[in-house]
Amino acid sequence: MPYLSQLRREGRLVAATLALCAVLTACSRPAEPWRLTDVSGHLPDLSFSLVDDDGRAVNGESFAGRATLVYFGYTHCPDVCPETMARLMQVLQLIGADANRAQIVFITVDPARDMPAALHAYVRAFDSQHAVGLTGSDRAIESLAKRYRVAYQVEKRGAGGTYEVTHSSAVYIFDAQGHARLLATDNDSVDAIAHDLRRVIDSTQS
Repeated sequence: MPYLSQLRREGRLVAATLALCAVLTACSRPAEPWRLTDVSGHLPDLSFSLVDDDGRAVNGESFAGRATLVYFGYTHCPDVCPETMARLMQVLQLIGADANRAQIVFITVDPARDMPAALHAYVRAFDSQHAVGLTGSDRAIESLAKRYRVAYQVEKRGAGGTYEVTHSSAVYIFDAQGHARLLATDNDSVDAIAHDLRRVIDSTQS
């Protein structure tokens, strides 16, 4: 009987040791790689002083508390901007209820034409609940673009005074604390963006 008791004690000890090893293995397991480009620590926090599409002064802290998807574009953009906004709408649909913990910030690179009213009509046509447009002075937009390495250039004006603006098309994803986390490009699928955006949201909740 003492021998059986000893076996039982040793069995419990082995089981406990195996359980501990399993926990330690899980803890040391590498984190799942991001599907988008990880820019954590490589880009500055969300910070600016601009005007939203309701004419109110806002800054980076105005968007704290939710994951923020920042896109630089303009309302007269013939193709890339509406296509990108449509893709972001699909992303929000894919993440379901988590969409209420995310927001899209459309920052114009054409402040001469994109007054708050024009931005309001454009952005809210895509999503009146989760999207907002921002504008500001030429200097403020230029400074912000440089801060996040966004390239843009106003093309030569046409005969009717019309013109286009060439610009970067990446989407910057910030967490709820305003830290730059990810960069999404045209090569990233809607599923990949939704997957990583949900991870950013979940990491904030945890």
